[in-house]
Amino acid sequence: MDGQGTGGTLDAARIGAELGERATLVQFSSAFCQPCRATRRTLAEVARMVDGVAHVEIDAEAHLTLVRELGISRTPTVLVLDADGRIVRRAAGQPRTADVVAALGQVL
Repeated sequence: MDGQGTGGTLDAARIGAELGERATLVQFSSAFCQPCRATRRTLAEVARMVDGVAHVEIDAEAHLTLVRELGISRTPTVLVLDADGRIVRRAAGQPRTADVVAALGQVL
């Protein structure tokens, strides 16, 4: 996960799910995106391994206003939010587990 944060903030109402106690992994996906399936598995696994981390998947096609606002140009795109919902990291493409854990390490 090599992208930088965008400085924006997301809350539970905007992402349609509760934020994690310590961090939230927000995944933008689309229906026919093969890498999105693998990303879903990776992020869900990390969220199970790390206490206080939630994984939220958002259907990009169903949330076009949010996608445009955040400048999401491809799926999967993953945003790492801190406990307050601030976007601190972002990356497009399928992440490796080690990269996700490293990005969380900067937040936790």
